[in-house]
Amino acid sequence: MSDELTMTMTGNLTADPELRTTSKGMSVVNFTIAHTTRSFNRSTSQWEDGSATFMRCSAWRDLADHISSSLSKGMAVVATGRIAQRAFQAQDGSNRSVIEMTVEDIGASLKSATSVTTRLQSGKGNQRNERRNAPQQGNGQGFGVPEDDPSDPFNQPAEF
Repeated sequence: MSDELTMTMTGNLTADPELRTTSKGMSVVNFTIAHTTRSFNRSTSQWEDGSATFMRCSAWRDLADHISSSLSKGMAVVATGRIAQRAFQAQDGSNRSVIEMTVEDIGASLKSATSVTTRLQSGKGNQRNERRNAPQQGNGQGFGVPEDDPSDPFNQPAEF
C-alpha cells in the first residue's frame, strides 16, 4: 500500500494548460482546476454558489502533451492524482505552503458535454504534433473533435 495521498477532483480549467519542456527534454504541463460547491436554498428556491477551491496541477511526459493538445480554458474535467504539500519562501521573505496535484489521469467531464476520443498508437511520437495541427470541429461545448481517421480501429462507430 502506498503512503501517497491521492484525490479525484472535478472542476473547470481556469486557463489554457501551459506546456513546457525541461532541460532534459521531458514535457510538463501546468494548469489550475477550479471547483465551486453549489447548494439549493429552499427558502429562495434557487441554487447558490459556495466557496471555490483552486487546485494547481501538473502532469508529465505523454500525458502533458495530451492535456496540452486536448484541453483548454473553461473545460469541465475529472482529474485523479497524487496530492503533496510544498513549502517555500516567497520573494518578500515570508514562508508559504501550497497543496498541488500531480495528475495521473484526466478526462473531459461528460456531465454537461459530449466528447470524441482518439486512441493514440504507441510508437507514433509525432502524432501529438499532427493532432495539435489537425483541423478541429467543435460540438458547442468547447471540446475540439479531431477529424475521423478511418484507419484507426478505435475510432469506428460502435455496432450494437
